Amino acid sequence: MYTIRTIWTRVRQSAHTQLRTCAQWRTYAQAAAAEPFLNGTSSVYVEEMFSAWQQDPNTVHKSWDAFFRNAVAGLPPGQAYTPPPSLTSSSVGVRPQQIYPSHAVTQGALDDKLIEDHLAVQAIIRSYQAVGHHIAKCDPLGITFADLDSTVPPELELKNYQLEEPDLDRIFQLPKTTHIGGKDESLPLREIINRLENIYCRSIGIEYMFINNLDQCEWIRKKFETPGVMNFNNEEKRLILARLIRSTRFEEFLARKWSSEKRFGLEGCEVMIPAMKTIIDRSSDLGVDSFIMGMPHRGRLNVLANVCRKPLEKILCQFDSKLEAIDEGSGDVKYHLGMSIERLNRLSNKNVKLAVVANPSHLEAVDPIVQGKTKAEQFYREDTKGQKVMSILLHGDAAFSGQGVVYETFHLSDLPAYTTHGTVHIVCNNQIGFTTDPRHSRSSPYCTDVARVVNAPIFHVNADDPEAVVYVCQVAAEWRNIWNKDVVIDLVGYRKNGHNEIDEPMFTQPLMYKKISQQPSSLNIYAKKLIAEGSVTQPEFEEEVSKYDKICEEAFLAAKKETAVHNSDWLDSPWTGFFDNKDPMKLPLTGIQEEQLQHIGQAFGEVPNSDFTIHGGLKRILKARRDMVKNRVADWAMGEALGFGSLLMDGIHVRLSGQDVERGTFSHRHHVLHDQKRDKVMTNPLNNLSEDQAPYTVVNSSLSEYGVLGFELGYSLTNPNALICWEAQFGDFSNTAQCIIDQFISCGQAKWVRQSGLVLLLPHGYEGMGPEHSSARPERFLQMSNDDPDIIGPLDEDFEMQQLHDINWFVVNLTTPANVFHVLRRQIKLPFRKPLVIMTPKSLLRLPEARSSFDDMIEGTCFQRLIPEEGAAVENPLDVERLIFCSGKVYYELAKERGRSELNEKIAIARVEQISPLPYDLIQKECKKYRNAQLVWVQEEHKNMGAWPYAQPRFETLLAMEDKNRHISYVGRNPSAAASTGNKHMHIMELSQFLKDAMHLE
Repeated sequence: MYTIRTIWTRVRQSAHTQLRTCAQWRTYAQAAAAEPFLNGTSSVYVEEMFSAWQQDPNTVHKSWDAFFRNAVAGLPPGQAYTPPPSLTSSSVGVRPQQIYPSHAVTQGALDDKLIEDHLAVQAIIRSYQAVGHHIAKCDPLGITFADLDSTVPPELELKNYQLEEPDLDRIFQLPKTTHIGGKDESLPLREIINRLENIYCRSIGIEYMFINNLDQCEWIRKKFETPGVMNFNNEEKRLILARLIRSTRFEEFLARKWSSEKRFGLEGCEVMIPAMKTIIDRSSDLGVDSFIMGMPHRGRLNVLANVCRKPLEKILCQFDSKLEAIDEGSGDVKYHLGMSIERLNRLSNKNVKLAVVANPSHLEAVDPIVQGKTKAEQFYREDTKGQKVMSILLHGDAAFSGQGVVYETFHLSDLPAYTTHGTVHIVCNNQIGFTTDPRHSRSSPYCTDVARVVNAPIFHVNADDPEAVVYVCQVAAEWRNIWNKDVVIDLVGYRKNGHNEIDEPMFTQPLMYKKISQQPSSLNIYAKKLIAEGSVTQPEFEEEVSKYDKICEEAFLAAKKETAVHNSDWLDSPWTGFFDNKDPMKLPLTGIQEEQLQHIGQAFGEVPNSDFTIHGGLKRILKARRDMVKNRVADWAMGEALGFGSLLMDGIHVRLSGQDVERGTFSHRHHVLHDQKRDKVMTNPLNNLSEDQAPYTVVNSSLSEYGVLGFELGYSLTNPNALICWEAQFGDFSNTAQCIIDQFISCGQAKWVRQSGLVLLLPHGYEGMGPEHSSARPERFLQMSNDDPDIIGPLDEDFEMQQLHDINWFVVNLTTPANVFHVLRRQIKLPFRKPLVIMTPKSLLRLPEARSSFDDMIEGTCFQRLIPEEGAAVENPLDVERLIFCSGKVYYELAKERGRSELNEKIAIARVEQISPLPYDLIQKECKKYRNAQLVWVQEEHKNMGAWPYAQPRFETLLAMEDKNRHISYVGRNPSAAASTGNKHMHIMELSQFLKDAMHLE
């Protein structure tokens, strides 16, 4: 098939031939002059004309038709072009200059000017598509543009294209890269610009031309450029109005009843409610039946009331500070609460489940949690394309551009193990932070520019144009359904009040708030428009307002009759049936049959088939695993694998995520084996245990702690019968995710009655690697434990379970592979869920002494909260002069030093494996056994760190119960600001000194 490139090639080939002689050159020059439009600057235009001609010769001018026919037939340059017939009086009423200039006619040929003008028009069209959003009228207040720049991009000025006022009435053929013509293939330039202005520069600013996918760009163009796409019928307009009434009147009702109460209302961006409902309606129509939402506090009560349809009386009860919760938990302020509800969507006539995830005032912290919860539900429902479950995230403008977790969350969006197949983001753009002007709060033109990194289209829309908002939301829902990618809706509005309802914004934004005080509400603007056009009458509008006001008043009266509130009413992740028929005080045994240990261990050490080329080093590791199984012992990696594998065979899904977890930071795990000769060929031994096992998911994450830990927390909220683990590369780095730990993991159950069995694996241990590779900061986790150091409770047979039930999380520092096996299994076997924080070892991973016999993991065994002395000191406990309590790796150093000092009979060492809650009953037993011994707590951490600040007051409370004169003393490193020294020699000196002190008998 001929293409325009073929024609171009013929011209060039002819040129090479004719250049051989001067005479030939003159001949070629004359021929080329006859076709001056065949040059590099016009190639794109001619290419498009030729493409159109191939499809239908009637779509191009007759002169082009003749030229293409001659060129395809093989005529040389200069002969392919046939001049059009001269225009005579028969062409009455036709002005030739509308199509091409008169001088082109008189010369009998199309000239460069015509080609350049057509190319200029194409450039104008593309410029509006690319930068038209910069001058879109998105600000309802009319103060500035959404990009904070009032200048008009030069690409949008006609003068920069060598086009003038008379050219506006010329007709130009439209390129295939636009749909503004509808059925028309050419339009006057004036009409072209008018249509482009209406599409790209009115209430909607569309950012999409940066997307590096032509099909996606074309899809968006069709959605916005096709004439008539935004026309709503009367029924649709009335629905928008009704939803806007509910959103607006709800805020006005709360303002009347509680004028001085913080509620973080939605005034100035009330259209967010119709926006969310439109997304849910359209997505439900497309097959989605579960929506998981995250949002900051602004507008939350309105979302709960008018999107989720939480009973209004339950919301209004939260304004009565005299009502106390009668169930568990300390509760949270009303504008942080979440909920979960299932109801009928009236437009799609399908049931939908709506969950709003509880969130603290850390505005964007909920983003990865929502994504993790969404991913988990998709996984368990086998929703591999996100067609049934989706997430919606709401943001504030200042937080969206200012908080790094937004960026971290976006970068999870296309990763296979983290993608939720597209999220709809809605920015409630107040054009202000707390008091900070956006010109001082971001360096980017828009608050939404962070979304460009994942090629998400961004739709800026004037929040006072409800129809534009609703149409954009329909497009966003369809985009997510078709392309499975994120999309951002920037609702540019304002904040009618201050940061909260009792804050005075005039202190810092006087001009803006003078304008706001004169601004009619979005509801009034839209109602006036519909009444004027006859879509609704004034009485109908007033009736709809009155109807919703009555609903609010009735709910207010019902709320007054409530005598208490229930924190459980606001649960965002209910586990239906999980707690039924469970004995909350039954302590589970976690050992398993020997045969199962052997089976899992053999599979873990099995060499893949002969087609799989394995690394030589891994062959040795797999052989060592098989040898351990043969000898009935386990190192740390084996103990962990036995724990995971046994749960998998019980039908429990296990997910392990974090940086480098597939191999393990310290090259000990190797759960994913890679073929050395073929890319993307790998095997996971723990997924080959049995045909009916649960899946094992082990995935390396992006280099993120905040975002990924939040994601795994959200994942753990969906299914209590799954073990979800996150491992830090080093425990030191977990503090990058401190917000998730502080605001969600440690206190989620207390604030929101929300349980989680999430496991944190934090490599910890002082080995001379410096202050950033030594400490997982156990003191921080212990400080946030909620047990009272002055109260112990009865040390009876239920004591252990009562402790586990009452504590907010478990903090352990283990010394044996058997204990890691048991503690992982205990997470699932307990009748409730609590987070588990494990200080995992580094040097112990390969320490020969740090191995466990299979006898410690078989049936009848369980997790040891404290491992007592098992050596020579046990034989004559009354002769023991010192009883050392310690936790973690330091035990092996103490035991070695004790042996070197020949003090095995004089010093007993007890390992506190579970630090929080502290095993008082077992500690008391050891203290009584060695009643003549001096008590010492030894740790490798500095005195102001580690377990000592937590353990010391609790030991004192316990000891005072038996002997007020008996106390415990400290041996270890001195207090320090840094977690450890960075000097290896100093590290060794410190270690040697405190080991010597530990062995010193007074």
